[in-house]
Amino acid sequence: MAEKILRTEYSEEMQKSYLDYSMSVITARAIPDARDGLKPVQRRVLYDMSELRIFSDRPHRKSARIVGDTMGKYHPHGDSSIYETLVVLSQDFKKGMALIDGHGNFGSIEGDGAAAMRYTEAKLAKFTEEVYLKDLDKTVDFISNYDETEKEPAVLPVRVPNLLINGAEGIAVGMSTSIPTHNLLEVCNTCIAYIKNRNIDTKGLLEILHGPDFPTGGIIANKKDLFDIYNTGNGKLKIRGKIEVELGRKKSDKDKLIISEIPYTMIGAGINKFLVDVANLVESKKLSDVVDISNQSDKNGTRIVLELKKDADIEKIKNILYKKTKLEDTFGVNMLAIVDGRPEILSLRDILKNYLDFQYEITTKKYNILLNKELEKKEIQEGLIRAVDVIDLIIAILRGSKNLTQAKKCLISGDTTGINFKVKAFEKDAKKLSFTEKQAQAILDMRLYKLIGLEIEALLKDNAATLKNIEDYENILKDHKNMDKLFIKDLEKIKRDFALPRKTLIEDAKEAVYIEEPLASEEVIFVMDKFGYCKVYDRNTFDKNAQAVESENIYVFPVMNTDKVCIFSNTGILYKIKVIDLPISKLRDKGTPIDNLTKFDSSTEEILLAVSEDSMRGNYILMLTKNGFIKKISCEEFKTNNKQVASTKLTNDDLLIAVKMISSGINTDIFIISDAGYILRFNISEVNEFKKSTRGEKAMTLGYNEYIKELHLLNGTGFVNISGKEIALNKVKPSHRGYKGQKIK
Repeated sequence: MAEKILRTEYSEEMQKSYLDYSMSVITARAIPDARDGLKPVQRRVLYDMSELRIFSDRPHRKSARIVGDTMGKYHPHGDSSIYETLVVLSQDFKKGMALIDGHGNFGSIEGDGAAAMRYTEAKLAKFTEEVYLKDLDKTVDFISNYDETEKEPAVLPVRVPNLLINGAEGIAVGMSTSIPTHNLLEVCNTCIAYIKNRNIDTKGLLEILHGPDFPTGGIIANKKDLFDIYNTGNGKLKIRGKIEVELGRKKSDKDKLIISEIPYTMIGAGINKFLVDVANLVESKKLSDVVDISNQSDKNGTRIVLELKKDADIEKIKNILYKKTKLEDTFGVNMLAIVDGRPEILSLRDILKNYLDFQYEITTKKYNILLNKELEKKEIQEGLIRAVDVIDLIIAILRGSKNLTQAKKCLISGDTTGINFKVKAFEKDAKKLSFTEKQAQAILDMRLYKLIGLEIEALLKDNAATLKNIEDYENILKDHKNMDKLFIKDLEKIKRDFALPRKTLIEDAKEAVYIEEPLASEEVIFVMDKFGYCKVYDRNTFDKNAQAVESENIYVFPVMNTDKVCIFSNTGILYKIKVIDLPISKLRDKGTPIDNLTKFDSSTEEILLAVSEDSMRGNYILMLTKNGFIKKISCEEFKTNNKQVASTKLTNDDLLIAVKMISSGINTDIFIISDAGYILRFNISEVNEFKKSTRGEKAMTLGYNEYIKELHLLNGTGFVNISGKEIALNKVKPSHRGYKGQKIK
């Protein structure tokens, strides 16, 4: 058979492939289902644990076993995503209600990672069993797994709006979801209110729900914005940490500010960043009333202590902390979820509607299954009750039959062919029998002890209970109002069993106001040694030790404390350091590594020039690269507030060899030396001005694999040392930019 080639437009194929990929990420990975509020990986972990029967009343099992089983059966996308999911579902500082009971090191609120999965153990939480997995076999549809060897639930029969209780975070292709956590008690009460009145508006619902309830506590400071957030499904929450004042009991005791609750966004590295930010504020004299900061947090909760000076302005300190640190932050709300296979932004009413529709769906399926089981029981029970009344006849049939098939046929249709009745009257009665097949089988399976009076009485009682169940189930199925009563009763029980007190305070707090006092301008001396350690001295300290300081450091120059230091690296990056960020040092202080002040990497980069930003005004920067490109750039090009910026354009195999600051009217000669031992001399006037986004122009003609080694300007002595040789620069023959130059003898 000849190969058939289908021609298609490239752009159309790319568009289709991209859409397929993006929808796969959206629906199968990153965005939760509106029905159970779970992502596929979360659902699979919980289901696998239920299949492994790792219930709350049983011992913990190795996390590695759970991860391996989940990956092998349901989620073939790697063990790291599965274990990360298991860890997050067990962290009560991230989830409104932890769904997994972890045993071992499952990380901390301060950003400590969980131990390897071979060291930790887990089991299902009681809440998960009762509310997320109960009646799993009766309520939801099952689908084939990735290789069609197993079945997994398409959704879990969650009986509360998990989207609200545990929230959701996820980044997909072109969209993301961010839903805050809420208090279980308030969510249940809100569901009850919505069930009772479908027309209740968002304002009425917020009188019950109040707003998000983060597991870290804290304060939501913009209560007035909650209506718009819940009415539209997106917006921004202003969240703050909780600050308490602890006054000293004795005159010698210092007053303290205690941060007992943090914003949800500070979980992890944010806590350490906060401590560093406060320390920097103290060093820069913006928090001069703080004398000490310590993190005294433990398993019992957060406790960050700031010790204060006597008569410190507490309100001012609070305002600075809210304005200058992550103690006040924003939480972007975007309530995106999958509804009927499509991503939708949901309002609070939409979430509740989807929740209730799902409850109707799973409840209808559950009670249809229960009703069918009760109808089967009723059929058998009625057959056995009838059989007890004619037990002598049945015994006669059994004694006269040659096999069970013959006896069963007689019980069902009254066919007495081949049956030998010792009492002929029984044969006439036998022909009137009309049991169903199930009833006949039950009669044949019945043991003789069932004929005891008490057993017959129990049978009649069971039949009465069965009839009552059938009546109840039919009433539930025929009217949604009866289902509503069932939901309300169920939600009330969940509240009683699992509800926790609210942690997050909601209010319309005053805007934190901090007017930064203008910094008193003064001259300091910037110092940096060959290892990249930076510090500043006051003028008095430097003047007393000028000779020692200049001999031990590469860069030493005066700078105003309001200025910035510009550092050019050989990778073509300009880094800027605020002088105010460097505390005044003592003579023997080591200083701060430039790696800690900027994104400079001392293991891969080299500093070529350090100057004050103010000194660059009106001047030019001269740059020369390894591959022989030269240019001068106006220093005005580098005026920016960014902490780092590309100072030039470099190819992948190129580096800066030299960076020098020159004045606009300078008239001197440039000397360029290659690794092959050639030196080229030309006047600086031949170097043209370029933008920083260009690579410049040819400085020197280079041979194969030859590169630029050094650049010199004509100095006062007129001598330079090149590879151990002292070269007189004035003896080098003048030439022009772009030439080869002459061989060094």
